[in-house]
Amino acid sequence: MNVSKLAKLILLFSLTFLISLILVTLFKFLSLRVDWIKNLPPRPETTLTLLISAAHWSLSLVLFSSIILALNYAVRRECFSIMAIVCVMSLSFIFCFGISFLLEHWKGVPPAQVSGIPLGDRGLILTNELNKNETAVVLLNGITEPNGPRVTAIPGQPLVYQQSVSSSFSLPDVPFGDDTPWFLKSISIDIRLNAEVFQQKFNQGFFSYLMYVGSLIFLLCSIAYTVRFSAWPLANLFLAALAFRGVLAINTLFNRPEMIDTIDSFLNGIVPINIALPLFFLGFGILVNIYTLLSFAAKRRDDYD
Repeated sequence: MNVSKLAKLILLFSLTFLISLILVTLFKFLSLRVDWIKNLPPRPETTLTLLISAAHWSLSLVLFSSIILALNYAVRRECFSIMAIVCVMSLSFIFCFGISFLLEHWKGVPPAQVSGIPLGDRGLILTNELNKNETAVVLLNGITEPNGPRVTAIPGQPLVYQQSVSSSFSLPDVPFGDDTPWFLKSISIDIRLNAEVFQQKFNQGFFSYLMYVGSLIFLLCSIAYTVRFSAWPLANLFLAALAFRGVLAINTLFNRPEMIDTIDSFLNGIVPINIALPLFFLGFGILVNIYTLLSFAAKRRDDYD
């Protein structure tokens, strides 16, 4: 393979990974900031903790997207080879581990506490826009007296006035409307859970992190044949995104506590549960690579005949 093409692939992957991480982290931070502001009363969060949480989430997303883009570029520029895949795998792990290392040590920096933001004075209205038969609660003295007088409006019933709330009352989140499709919500949830697993494995040690993240990256790069399935680059990119979405869903499923207990009882101590999932990723990736090699060999033989 041409060395210049390989160098361009490495440069493209590095720039794509770092720039995407910065941009996605910024947008995720703004999203978390808005969610924090919507809370009544505001949680004792800091700008640093929100930024680190956003960076962990972004790292999980950027890992998947950067591998797809890099492999698709390798196919389009005709530099798709074993060496190119090895470079993408190595860079993916180096960036993931390095950024996780920086984020974990960044937590030790003493941050400045963020004070609560006042969200209303008198006549603060709490409603649920997601509910068609929405109930509205008007806090007459606003956030200053959460247990003070209020008026509750329930559809089909007269207004109810309460001078005070005798029992302890915890204000819910302000329910701003959320019209995000469930498909996008599910992806966001899976990415967040995957980021939590990455962070957990990093805290367990380098070997645990290497086994889990390394095997996942190996599996993602092993299904790279999907970017060569069609003659249309856009179709290949779409197929690769679907394949990676399936890997993300399987990863989330196998890391659920009930699934871990089921796998542990099935293995009966033969294989430690901590390395069961990495071994599955490695085994499945090896099978995919064998199938890909056999397919290419059969195709070359047909072309030769």
